[in-house]
Amino acid sequence: MRERRFDPTTGEWVTFAAHRQNRTFLPPAEYCPLDATRPGHVPTEIDRPSYDMVVFDNKFPSLSEDPGPPAMPSTPLYPTEPGYGVCEVVVYSEVHEATLAALSRRRIRGLIELWADRYALLAAKDGVDYVFIFENKGEAIGVTLHHPHGQIYAYPEIPPKLFRELVAAADHRDETGRNVFLDVVERELSDGLRVVVEGAAFVAFVPFWARYPYEVHIVARRHAPSLLDLTDPERDDLADVLKQVLIGYDALFGFSMPYIMALHQCPTDDAGWEPMTQFHIEFTPPHRTATKLKYLAGSEASAGAFINDTVPEATAAELRAAVARALAAEEV
Repeated sequence: MRERRFDPTTGEWVTFAAHRQNRTFLPPAEYCPLDATRPGHVPTEIDRPSYDMVVFDNKFPSLSEDPGPPAMPSTPLYPTEPGYGVCEVVVYSEVHEATLAALSRRRIRGLIELWADRYALLAAKDGVDYVFIFENKGEAIGVTLHHPHGQIYAYPEIPPKLFRELVAAADHRDETGRNVFLDVVERELSDGLRVVVEGAAFVAFVPFWARYPYEVHIVARRHAPSLLDLTDPERDDLADVLKQVLIGYDALFGFSMPYIMALHQCPTDDAGWEPMTQFHIEFTPPHRTATKLKYLAGSEASAGAFINDTVPEATAAELRAAVARALAAEEV
């Protein structure tokens, strides 16, 4: 079953994909479905003996280009519709023990090209209004496969959180005539208190309003609604800034940091969002200390009101120091 049901109390759609209950869950390393298929071994989802990076359709998709009819009939109070969309898996490396942080800047630059290509291709599909690129990393996030990979969802509408972001950006533009993300970048660069990495084209910072202790946003320094609007030198800089943030995370507590990485960019619904949209990447790691996680409990999960136990200026300073240690270790 793949269907979407409308919540009339919030105005949001919820997707149901019951078949995903049977998806692969933390298999032994020797049976990883994202490894290359080796001669004489059990076939994997990647039918080749070696690869660089791979994109393929998710075997257990939440959304499908051929979802079939909804199980429940649509009514005025409870609308339903087929779970249309696309779900893809992006495998970063054939090395099972690798992470995105462990990849070279050259390979991260190649991944950026891959992201841009998939964004353009999926955006051109009828019925796709938002292309969402993300990575879930670590068991603390709920990851079911350890092999380094991310995902791409092509949604039939703009997801709720991303829509609220766009509405706020549109309100700011109506009030000031400016792009709110560029105003934020200018403010962060003005004193650098929350800046973690400053590149020529991108800046990484702990946001003033951080909901997670070590949350980091990587934002383009000029107006660029999507990856497709970045020049080659800007993509080079993005790869370098992204690499520094990733190795800084791992150096922070001395272990490979779990996180959710989400690419925010222009919707593909042709509704004129470009002036207020700004390409950026958001990282939300669950750790608040080396041994403690930030759980989404009553206030966050049920009220949507986040409470942060740390101060962004302090966590940014910790991350800056971690990045410096990681860069120094690279030079040894």
